[in-house]
Amino acid sequence: MTIHLSAITSWSKAFFTAFPFLAITLTFRALSNRSHQPMLRFMTKTEVLALLKENTNEQGLANWNKMGADTGGLKSFGIGLTQLRKIAKQIGRDHKLALQLWKTKNHDAKIVGLLIDDPKAMSRKQAEAQVEEVDAGMLSHVFSSCNAPLTKAAFAFDLAKAWIDSSDPIRRRCGHGLVYELSKNQRNKALTDAFFLDCIQRIDGTIGEEENWVRVAMGGALMGIGKRNSTLNKAAIKVAKRLGPIEYDAGDTRCKPLDILKHLTSDHLKRKLGP
Repeated sequence: MTIHLSAITSWSKAFFTAFPFLAITLTFRALSNRSHQPMLRFMTKTEVLALLKENTNEQGLANWNKMGADTGGLKSFGIGLTQLRKIAKQIGRDHKLALQLWKTKNHDAKIVGLLIDDPKAMSRKQAEAQVEEVDAGMLSHVFSSCNAPLTKAAFAFDLAKAWIDSSDPIRRRCGHGLVYELSKNQRNKALTDAFFLDCIQRIDGTIGEEENWVRVAMGGALMGIGKRNSTLNKAAIKVAKRLGPIEYDAGDTRCKPLDILKHLTSDHLKRKLGP
């Protein structure tokens, strides 16, 4: 049976003439869905850099230039993380492009590279190489926490276990960032209460000896673990009470101490976890 295009066209015209409201609704939904989809054509490194330059934030750039050695020698367009996330969403997942952006000397481009990477294409070798270069700006945070693609990689759990026990402070910092993200994963059966209780014990015993940003990452991990279930919540609260609010140096930015106990005893969390 052959159906001619003219017949389909005639049928479509008749249908939407009879049901004009449905035609408007379907058209609106199609346009709405399309506007939220990543670009269909893969972008190039040159195009991404041009896009970032178009979004230069002069105030952010001024703040970046005040950071001195903390920039790690990288350039920046001064773009905030919220805007960088929007740009990354516009680009979509692209492992090859992610690696190209990571090799640039621009902080914002590296952030976008981390955000658009494909967890299924990432390797542990790649992660071990990148962690050597994340001690600048927001790189370590976006690399290992902040719902990063790395946290969704198949090897993330093994990486976290290795890094929290590393002699390298950057790896310990990123390892605890991974623990925070993994604490939100309820599907991975390897993420047992025993593992997280061991993390709590480790944090309790070593956080006082840790340097500034590792201490912050440990505090974040403790907070995430304590929100996982009632058993871990009780264990984390005991440690949080002993530690008190975690003081840290954020440079020129004034930040309040990290009050873990406040987060773990909130009314919202009590309702969520139950008695």
